[in-house]
Amino acid sequence: MQTKVDIKYIRWFANAAKPYKWTIAASIVCHLLLVVLALAYVYVSKALVDIATGNTESAEMLGISGMRSGLIAFGLAMIGVIVFRTLLMGLKGLLQTKASVKLRNALRQKQFDGLMRLSGDVRGKFHSGDILNRIQDDSSTAATTSCSTLPNLIGTACQFIAAFIYLVSIEARLAWVLVIVLPVGIIGGKYLMKKMKNLTLDVKKNDSKVQSHVQESVQHQTLIKTLEYDAESSATLSGLQDELYEKTMKRTRFTMWTRVTMGLSMSGGYAIAFLWGVVGIYHGTVTYGLMTAFLQLVGQLQRPLIQMGDELPTIFHSTASIDRLEELNDLPQEDVVEPEMIQTPAGIRVRNLRFRYSDGTVDVFENFSHDFKPGTKTAIVGHTGIGKSTLIKLMLSLEKPSDGELSVYGTDGTEKIISAATRCNMVYVPQGNSLFSGTIRDNLRMGKPNASEAELTEALKLAAADFVLDLPKGMDTQCFEAGGGLSEGQAQRIAVARALLRPGSILLLDEFSSALDEATETMMLERLTAKENGKTMIFITHRQKVSEFCDDILNL
Repeated sequence: MQTKVDIKYIRWFANAAKPYKWTIAASIVCHLLLVVLALAYVYVSKALVDIATGNTESAEMLGISGMRSGLIAFGLAMIGVIVFRTLLMGLKGLLQTKASVKLRNALRQKQFDGLMRLSGDVRGKFHSGDILNRIQDDSSTAATTSCSTLPNLIGTACQFIAAFIYLVSIEARLAWVLVIVLPVGIIGGKYLMKKMKNLTLDVKKNDSKVQSHVQESVQHQTLIKTLEYDAESSATLSGLQDELYEKTMKRTRFTMWTRVTMGLSMSGGYAIAFLWGVVGIYHGTVTYGLMTAFLQLVGQLQRPLIQMGDELPTIFHSTASIDRLEELNDLPQEDVVEPEMIQTPAGIRVRNLRFRYSDGTVDVFENFSHDFKPGTKTAIVGHTGIGKSTLIKLMLSLEKPSDGELSVYGTDGTEKIISAATRCNMVYVPQGNSLFSGTIRDNLRMGKPNASEAELTEALKLAAADFVLDLPKGMDTQCFEAGGGLSEGQAQRIAVARALLRPGSILLLDEFSSALDEATETMMLERLTAKENGKTMIFITHRQKVSEFCDDILNL
């Protein structure tokens, strides 16, 4: 079972990095060239020390005669190696950053697009703060692992092998002794992966709780202040952060002891190489340059293992991020479909509808039928929780009927079963404040991106929102998050104007006038229901005034 899980992650990394394979391959080539240069540095250092102590064998092998000439030649070679290594390290970092940022953005885009196409409401399964944490942090972790950590792991493994082969070529016995002393791999890798993944999941879950609490508290700051609940809210955050601290430290301690064990092995290997060289110098079998090579090569055996010790936990951490991203990907999504617009005034037929929520125990609707005829105005009334908003969700195909059907039809006889494709015929104004941060113009053009100034102005007038035209900056007035800077009633009217810019002929309004005074509500209703507008209007309302402007009242 564990092998299947491992293969799953390998495939995920491979598929994620595929669009950037040449950039990642180039970074790996840079790393391999750095390995070659590291060994060249060892050779040049050995030669310089030998020449300086009177052993010119290395220089003579290259046809360089004289101590001075040898020192100059190998000195220049060392400078060249250092410069080239510096440039390659910069290029490798640039390539890895380029691929990581592109993949991170692609993962975020995929998660966002998937969330926008969900076939149901995600809020019952995940908190919005948790979703943001996954899209931001987990996407970044997975991208960095795919484009940076894994290529570095390949490079460091090659560096270890190359350094070992070089050491074997100059002193095989020392090389094998070091291999016995130094850890070749992470002992208990399967256990480490499982343990590290579980610890990381705990950290991420608690981090999501912290972000969710902060987000909700900022969103409902005014309510918290008026309830005088700020001290309790602060204490809750403090408790969550203490829990996050404990879980983070638990993971850190586990990682630390792994590194301490490896560090002791590293120190032992360095001591062996040093003493081996000292004994060799004493017996005359090792030159000073060769001892320099020993010490540098043991470092090139140690550093890759230390780096792998850092990189492997990072990879194990990222598997938790992958699982969290896949949880979002596994949520049911709507198919991408072509819009099916009814070209004539449209209405909605509901036939023998039965509906129950997936986690519900009773039917919200049972054998319910109604005809919302084209061009009519209908008020849907009933006590809270009876199913008024649910009916709107069914019309918008945000929920699917358990039985029966809903269809949209035109005066020309065209009729289509309601689905995501027929949503283009609907114009929806949800309950409450639904404005986004940006200008009023930006919000209006969400209804029709290419709307002209005349169209924007006409929509504002129809929605009794022409107060916008009298503002100092008019439609360029800034709205803050959730319509901040405007009253609730003003925000509602702008939301209605935005909806009116949509081309659909069926207008669905859910308590759209709840924050309006009676005079403003009457003005808006008079303008909306004027015969020349010709839209089919379905109002969810508790207000008597709205019902007075309707042709039909549906009491659920």
